[in-house]
Amino acid sequence: MDILIESTHNFEKDFSNLTEDEKKRVIQGINHCTELFPTQKANVYHQLHQLSLPSVLNGYDSSLYVLRVPQTLRVILTVDEDPIFEQVVFTLFRVIQHSNLDKAYKNIAEVLYQDFLRQDQEMAKVS
Repeated sequence: MDILIESTHNFEKDFSNLTEDEKKRVIQGINHCTELFPTQKANVYHQLHQLSLPSVLNGYDSSLYVLRVPQTLRVILTVDEDPIFEQVVFTLFRVIQHSNLDKAYKNIAEVLYQDFLRQDQEMAKVS
């Protein structure tokens, strides 16, 4: 199983503003998850936290997670398992202070799930 790590522009920008020690801890946290995933997937998901999303996903599970790195930092990421190509893609969206987590998480969820949000709004208008 191949493990791919992709990062967004926002993640790169956030990461560049961290101290060297914070950068080291973020990299260690991400590497720890990606190294364990092929053999200990359940442990990796146990380390990740899934914040609640509006019920607009129509029964689908969100692949959006939060990884706690140093005490005050959080990495917002997705984990997408692709059994056809036998790979797992970790996409890094943000690395932020814990105090900014809810707002950043909500913004990312709105972008990722905008099609579901539109469908939900359209269904509400019809009802």
